[in-house]
Amino acid sequence: MRTGTVIIGACQAGVQLASSLRELGDTEPIVLVGEEPHAPYQRPPLSKAFLKGEATADSLTFRTHEFYSEHRIELVTRERIVSIERDASGGVATAESGRRFEFARLALTTGAVPRQIPFDGSELEGVSYLRTATDAALLEQRLASATDVVVVGGGFIGLEVAAGARAAGKTVTVLEAAPRLVGRAVSEATSAFYLAAHRRRGTRVVLNAQVTRFLGQHDRVTGVQLASGDVIPADVVLIGVGVIARTELAEQLGLMVDNGIVVDASALCSDGLTVAAGDCANLPNPSLTPGGIDRLRLESVQNAVEQAKVAAATLLGLPAVYSTVPWFWSDQADLKLQIAGLSGGHDQIVLRGDPETEKFSVLYYRAGQLIAADCVNRPLDFIAVRAILHSGQHLPSDRAADLTVPLKKLALPAALAVLIGK
Repeated sequence: MRTGTVIIGACQAGVQLASSLRELGDTEPIVLVGEEPHAPYQRPPLSKAFLKGEATADSLTFRTHEFYSEHRIELVTRERIVSIERDASGGVATAESGRRFEFARLALTTGAVPRQIPFDGSELEGVSYLRTATDAALLEQRLASATDVVVVGGGFIGLEVAAGARAAGKTVTVLEAAPRLVGRAVSEATSAFYLAAHRRRGTRVVLNAQVTRFLGQHDRVTGVQLASGDVIPADVVLIGVGVIARTELAEQLGLMVDNGIVVDASALCSDGLTVAAGDCANLPNPSLTPGGIDRLRLESVQNAVEQAKVAAATLLGLPAVYSTVPWFWSDQADLKLQIAGLSGGHDQIVLRGDPETEKFSVLYYRAGQLIAADCVNRPLDFIAVRAILHSGQHLPSDRAADLTVPLKKLALPAALAVLIGK
């Protein structure tokens, strides 16, 4: 009879899921399997502190080796699972090496991989992606000797790397195919602010940029050519145009897949047996309001942690539903953006503060109800909005616009206390 849990994906969600199983009293074997040579580590600092030489994969690890030993979690690195066979009683996951892992319960925390751009010249030395510690170490090495850096993609990762490279004295150009920066995540007001802020700091930003190919000499990248015919010099090119959920194992199992592994609010997959959590999972909107998006895939530390806790409970047959208000952050040099909630489908925006001061918040409303906020260098606004969303309070837009009243005074004290205590 098979026993125990196999978790495929040694990442934030995978580590949290294993830890939560133990916290909930599970005493059966737990095996956490990952492809990378490193113990599981934090990914967000890779585009910031790591590239500055202020962190390493070892310093970013979630847990010590003693933790895994003490909690009887078998951590397996350098193993890529290529096939899974399972039925209602369990199954076997087989690695590329031939190693087999038997299980009674299965969790997929397979994460995501960078979206590739198949342009001519993509194979040139200096053309980079950033997802893993190995990617970050190579990019750090390349940036150290670079003069001209080009970032393809004006999303959070691209802008974080661009800000760091510019602060290090590099000539930096950001190429964004859309008409504004981070357009899928923030309002036009926030996009316009970041465009102006990066330009003030000396970064060249080209919107509506259509890259056609990468140019090179002696197998090294030397420039990026645009559809306009312009060529932008480049010693290093970072491609940051989003990620794609890793669903190959889920598809092999016959699980429902649609921009990620489809799960319910309890992190349960379509087979009613397997759970999935983190960047790979497509889940019901945890803060759905009328007019909002029904389902989505969240790429954040907070989602990985909270959804993994729910997945662990589900594996043990305990009732659990993911209903936490999503939140995100992005550090771009001295600009700290904190996002609470999901702004999709908003019909009103309230601006608190002056973007020219680089301290302001954009509050999003739908049908008169606060649904999200972008807070730039205003951490107290962020905390207050999270508390308001968490408690389901009503915050009239006219009161939110009044800068003379701190948002924390408009949030129920009990809600703030609960949130700060988390």
